Amino acid sequence: MHRLSMASAITLDWRHLCARVTDFSGRSGIMAAIHLEDLRMRHFTRRTSLALLASCALAAPLSFAQTAWPNKPVKIVVPFAPGGTTDILARAIAPDLSKAFGQQFVVENKGGAGGNLGAEQVAKSAGDGYTLLMGTVGTHGINRALYAKLPYDPFKDFVPITLVAGVPNVMVVNADFAAANKVNNVVDFIKYAKANPGKLNMASSGNGTSIHLAGELFKSMTGTFMTHIPYRGSGPALLDLAGGNMQVMFDNLPSAMQLIKAGKIKALAVTSSQRSAALPDTPTVEEAGNLKGFEASSWFGLLAPAGTPPDVVNRIQQEVAKSLATPALKERLAALGAIPSGNTPAQFAAHIEAEHKKWADVVKASGAKVD
Repeated sequence: MHRLSMASAITLDWRHLCARVTDFSGRSGIMAAIHLEDLRMRHFTRRTSLALLASCALAAPLSFAQTAWPNKPVKIVVPFAPGGTTDILARAIAPDLSKAFGQQFVVENKGGAGGNLGAEQVAKSAGDGYTLLMGTVGTHGINRALYAKLPYDPFKDFVPITLVAGVPNVMVVNADFAAANKVNNVVDFIKYAKANPGKLNMASSGNGTSIHLAGELFKSMTGTFMTHIPYRGSGPALLDLAGGNMQVMFDNLPSAMQLIKAGKIKALAVTSSQRSAALPDTPTVEEAGNLKGFEASSWFGLLAPAGTPPDVVNRIQQEVAKSLATPALKERLAALGAIPSGNTPAQFAAHIEAEHKKWADVVKASGAKVD
């Protein structure tokens, strides 16, 4: 009976001790040491006590692994209003990430200042893996060259995770405007714009976005003038374009596709160097307008605040790549004209560097300015 009662006491105190060691591991072992001494005096030899402490030390890492990232929801900040391509892509991958990691990946829209407000929020967040940015060619390729002062550094304040997708932009006009003025192609549009200077309003998702810069490049290469009207994202800009308040926009193809198919807006050309498989009968701006060298595509990718652990970055990249490779998502993105990627953090970092240099030249050549 004595042996049995002592065994029970040992079992209970071992569990208690292990809980103490686990609770204080990495911070202070004082409480565990005190409890160990008390335990040793009552029941154990010094050798038995040390053996139990070693067993607890082996158990502690398991406890930490169970509370490792992520142990709460992860936020993906979209720096534009709902309804645009940035928003569409973030919401496309979020469910698969939630399933893979066992925590919700929640999309939060924070539009304004050409994506700068949302990017700034993430740049100033803790590098703990719980706040991510769906960055764009605007936030990380264009804005540094366009804005005299950014509230964040696109290179120093972020860790690239992966390029999610690249998309062509598409030159679209209000369908009623096109019908009333017999604007059936890019050449027709250029003729109308030159004959009616100052009468055309050009919508964009915000200052510094590829949508804005594509329009500025078009103006520069055609010698036309259109009044630039920036919005807080493609969603509200497209609504005004379809409603007739705007006449033209160089939107990302995925967000414009639904209105194109509905006949509310008319696609004149894609801004990429090649035609899009999603709109195979729509020419490029280069071929339709005889504008040699015209190219202005967009891209979207996940980034984390500087200081985010490499292991977390790599795990997210791997799961995004898996998601983008699934037949269902590949088919969905293809129908929208998006080209999925899922490349490595190093490859994405090199892409950002190259894009910054490219768009800095475009900003200088086009004379684009922040309105």
